[in-house]
Amino acid sequence: TPIYQTTSYAFDDTQHGADLFDLKVAGNIYTRIMNPTSDVLERRVAAMEGGVGALALASGMAAVTYSIFTIAQSGDNIVSASTLYGGTYNLFAHTLPRLGIQVRFAAPNDIAGMASQIDGRTKAVFCESIGNPAGNVADLKAIADMAHARGVSTRSPSTWAATGPASAVSWWTRASSPGPTTRTGSPC
Repeated sequence: TPIYQTTSYAFDDTQHGADLFDLKVAGNIYTRIMNPTSDVLERRVAAMEGGVGALALASGMAAVTYSIFTIAQSGDNIVSASTLYGGTYNLFAHTLPRLGIQVRFAAPNDIAGMASQIDGRTKAVFCESIGNPAGNVADLKAIADMAHARGVSTRSPSTWAATGPASAVSWWTRASSPGPTTRTGSPC
């Protein structure tokens, strides 16, 4: 696959351009939001992980932010493990509350403590697979089982994890009861 070094794409005509921007037809619009090189990467990662799709972003923090903004809005909440990468902690403790999204913290292996904080407005349970900087290892299966039993999705940055047994799609979701899961993080 070639690397497409471009910022914009040609449209067949003005109607084609309008249809692309209205999302009526698929195609490339602007390289910051899509391009053929990123598309190949995303399709290959999805296939490798056994998922239906993937989204490549510029950083792990962009992935964490996207994973929350796609499901939560003002008035909603997420439950999160308390041992987090500093940038994620600041997003959760300071930025999200200013946007009306409450974050409720619990110790990473306090499954009952996490469960007790879930309510009808909880959109996700968030836990790093390996806490940064503490290095703690969360019981992802127990967390996923607890969250999915309550109809709540899970989010797990997997910067430390590789594909295979630790893969979010093949292990984190299939080892648990059904429920939506997002794997976020930067590739190693």
